[in-house]
Amino acid sequence: MQTHPPGVWGTKVMTPPVTTTTGRFISFEGGEGAGKSTQSRLLCARLENHGIETLATREPGGSPGAEHIRNLLVSGAVGRWEPLTEALLHNAARRDHLQRVILPALTRGVWVISDRFADSTLAYQGYGQGVAHEKLNQMRDLAVGDAMPELTLMLDIPVADGFARTHSRADETSRYEKMDSAMHERLRQGFLAIAAAEPERCRVLSAAANADNVHQLIWQSVCERFVEDARLNG
Repeated sequence: MQTHPPGVWGTKVMTPPVTTTTGRFISFEGGEGAGKSTQSRLLCARLENHGIETLATREPGGSPGAEHIRNLLVSGAVGRWEPLTEALLHNAARRDHLQRVILPALTRGVWVISDRFADSTLAYQGYGQGVAHEKLNQMRDLAVGDAMPELTLMLDIPVADGFARTHSRADETSRYEKMDSAMHERLRQGFLAIAAAEPERCRVLSAAANADNVHQLIWQSVCERFVEDARLNG
């Protein structure tokens, strides 16, 4: 059964690492309009069809407290937050999300599928807005510890194509989508740099095709990464 966090959409801290005795932790990353939310839903549905319990969650947000912080981050004027302040807010939300939702689910053997996680802060506030990477890595260590995803699926799409998708959506545009194209190009290159630095964890997949074709690429990546789980071949 697919679950969601109750009431919502989902010095180095020694957070327990994700291990083979727990559920699996997968994140989706990428720029605006890459289809992360759609692909997260498709992946959860397919895993459920293979008898794997999943939890779909998102960032910023995913726990009641983190959802309150999300409202501060995604609404208002583009320049509402100074970038370092914004990074601190993201990490505060992430810590609550991790402790109250993600780690308990993994302990129960649930596969957690998160629409964004820590890489987004490095990409947006680091590559996009110029916060020093050293500072962001220190924040990540404090908020996340060793509990990074085992697999991160980077959905890559040209900035103009991503904007075309977001502008056609009926939901309200977030302040991130209002940021200029130069910032979003830096963001895209940031995600690609993160993936190149951690090839064992990250898979870069083109999100330019239709949703079904992208899903097939995602499913192949999941099966390759977790090849030891016989349920994926059932």
